[in-house]
Amino acid sequence: MSMTPHAGPAVTTPPASGPKETDGRTARRPLALRLLARPEVGVFLGAVAVWVFFLFAAPPVRDGSSMANILYQSSTIGIMALPVALLMIGGEFDLSAGVAVISSALTAAMLSYQLTLNVWTGVILALVFSLGVGLFNGWMLIRTGLPSFLVTLGTFLILQGVNLAVTKLVTGNVATDDISDMDGFSQARSVFASSFDVGGVQVKITIVWWLVFAALATWVLLRTRYGNWIFAVGGDRESARAVGVPVTFTKISLFMLVGFGAWFVGMHQLFSFNTVQSGEGVGQELIYIAAAVIGGCLLTGGYGSAIGPVFGAFMFGMVQQGIVYAGWNPDWFKAFLGVMLLGAVLINLWVQRTATRR
Repeated sequence: MSMTPHAGPAVTTPPASGPKETDGRTARRPLALRLLARPEVGVFLGAVAVWVFFLFAAPPVRDGSSMANILYQSSTIGIMALPVALLMIGGEFDLSAGVAVISSALTAAMLSYQLTLNVWTGVILALVFSLGVGLFNGWMLIRTGLPSFLVTLGTFLILQGVNLAVTKLVTGNVATDDISDMDGFSQARSVFASSFDVGGVQVKITIVWWLVFAALATWVLLRTRYGNWIFAVGGDRESARAVGVPVTFTKISLFMLVGFGAWFVGMHQLFSFNTVQSGEGVGQELIYIAAAVIGGCLLTGGYGSAIGPVFGAFMFGMVQQGIVYAGWNPDWFKAFLGVMLLGAVLINLWVQRTATRR
């Protein structure tokens, strides 16, 4: 006799109520830690602290014209700090950036004046020269495998010597001739060194260019394939090459971006003062690098942002002008910069460790 089993109703066990268990890989980090993971958060807080400090220490800072002057000083640093920061994210840095600014300005001034050309011809030839310097730095780096410190140190010394020697040879002086009465000067000045009125305050055009370049650099880093390439080559060049990243193109183009920044700032200096001193620019490269480091970029590459150096440059401008408005000895400026740089490095180190802690 066979017996046919009857299937009973399926019995299901309701899931236990309570918090869902997660391991360290899936746990969602608190909002504070996720914010700390952003490289620009630390410098933003530092910039606010410096601004508030000088609001009380230097009452003239509260005036609109004073703040416009602070932003102007910040913009002349910040425009160069942006491509320098992108280069540092890509794992390299450029010691020739400071004298390259003067080299570009000297090229435009001397070619325009000595050859009696339209000023815009000199401006365009200076752009070609500046991009060529960046191309040379990038090509030497890739071709020789030498550290960017050595390659750009050599370029720094070459440009410094050429700036002085060629200027004396061509003009018989250490400065270029005044080009303010040449064709095209007023139009070029309106692009690179003009100002406009906002509520009775004169605002320099470089502030606008600075913010435009910062927005563009941020978009490139966060929304384009090229931005991914920058982070990849800065993190691990060989791994980036293995997954198809064009390392050679990325490195060389980053150096050329620094050349573009040097050209733009050089044109601003030329059309602001009508002439250029050939011995200037030495030491400015350290200011640009420091602004990028304070802004959260690491010397080891692969980490940083474009917004951070904006706040870093603002801190420089704030301290530089704030000391003057406070009536202090301006010799303290470099000491303040050193303190800010060391503080930024320590904060960045703490931020990284905190943000990656489980």
